[in-house]
Amino acid sequence: MQTGAISVADLAGGVDLYTTIESGQSYAWRRADGRCYEGDDWVATDRDPGPWYHTVVGTTDGRVARRAPDAHHVVRVRRAGDRLEWASTTDGEPLLRELLRLDDDLDGIAAAAPDDPVIQAAFEHGRDLRIVADPPFACTISFICSAQMRVGRIHGMVTALAREYGPTVELDGETYHGVPTPEQLAAATEGELRDLGLGYRAPYVRDTAEMVAGGEAHPEDAAAMAYPEAREALTEFVGVGQKVADCVCLFSLGHLQAVPLDTWIRTAIADHFPDCDRGNYDDTSRAIRDRLGADPELAAAAVPGDIDGGDALAGYVQTYLFHYLRTEDVAPTA
Repeated sequence: MQTGAISVADLAGGVDLYTTIESGQSYAWRRADGRCYEGDDWVATDRDPGPWYHTVVGTTDGRVARRAPDAHHVVRVRRAGDRLEWASTTDGEPLLRELLRLDDDLDGIAAAAPDDPVIQAAFEHGRDLRIVADPPFACTISFICSAQMRVGRIHGMVTALAREYGPTVELDGETYHGVPTPEQLAAATEGELRDLGLGYRAPYVRDTAEMVAGGEAHPEDAAAMAYPEAREALTEFVGVGQKVADCVCLFSLGHLQAVPLDTWIRTAIADHFPDCDRGNYDDTSRAIRDRLGADPELAAAAVPGDIDGGDALAGYVQTYLFHYLRTEDVAPTA
């Protein structure tokens, strides 16, 4: 077992594990106390650290595998005062930096965000929330399961899939389960998946797994595409419409301008940006991306990689809005 710590003071903008992991972006993480998505936040101190989170991730050459991994590892992390403590079957720090986007400059992102009252309130409410970078297949399967479901139920479905079919890793006497690989899910029957509570989503999950396992396509293929082409390419997978494709673009593939038009964002549009409602997904998406987009020059300084256009970082702004609206009210379905 390897262990270590990351100084939160050395991160640009800090990190809040609760708001980052339990804000509806990722369903690949579990909490040691089993209370993920039950709504209990905390203030972690040296005397009273936050709960351990863990995920099992495929790796290639010590990095998160975007396609078929060479190995699977578990990484555990918790907030303890001014540091993130981690334990892993490998060097956990580079995995955490990638999965939790710890190199993004949150202060810079907040400064680049539009000067709008509800947006500024969302950034204040979700301070230190980061966008995740889940492995592409795990992210795709998670959001196929998300249709008409609350976040806690989605997490329960993905947890059941991991328990029944996923890779297992041992650490310190405990067994950890990861989101299944394409081959593991393709070997399941539709009936077995329905028995786990997936309902009508079961054939979508299985068919998409078969597409990836058979080499027909892979969600990672869309990472190198321009955002509009990436979203369109992802809709080739069974059960992936435009909203799910936008979730995969944003929470896995690094297309940070993507804005999934879910219940909460449609509510934000109706209540705060009604002129962005254009009556169809494509035009409404384009309008709200332009409205939520950050200053391109400031955005480029805040986030590593290519940032371009008036919709820069619109997905980051959307994630803060989603968390703000979801945790301020009673949650509708995703």
